[in-house]
Amino acid sequence: MKSLNLTTQRQAVYDVVRESHDHPTASDIMNRLVEKGYNLAYGTVYNSLRYLTDKQLIRELKLGESASRYDARTDEHQHIMCEVCGKVDEVMTEVPEDWAKTVAEETGYSINHAHVVFGGVCPECQTKRNK
Repeated sequence: MKSLNLTTQRQAVYDVVRESHDHPTASDIMNRLVEKGYNLAYGTVYNSLRYLTDKQLIRELKLGESASRYDARTDEHQHIMCEVCGKVDEVMTEVPEDWAKTVAEETGYSINHAHVVFGGVCPECQTKRNK
């Protein structure tokens, strides 16, 4: 087991990420901390996110947008992002083993893990488009 040093600030950040199901950005996390009565500096929040990511308690998602998002689910899963509103959802379908094998053959890389991000339009935005 990894040695953890969960300060009050790190625990507060971790709790916000665990309670969130929308893959929040650091700015979202900061706003939620303020709503809970915390007054943490941005540097403290960013350092806490880095620490929690390094200790593999959360995952940092770089989904092609400017700001990273954070996910408390650390098990292997993929993501899908709405190209209209930016909503991010989880995809539990596994990456096919033969696909990873083909990528390894094509690139010469030894594949350790895969993270696929699908792009599309969420049901809510589809409904708005059809009105």
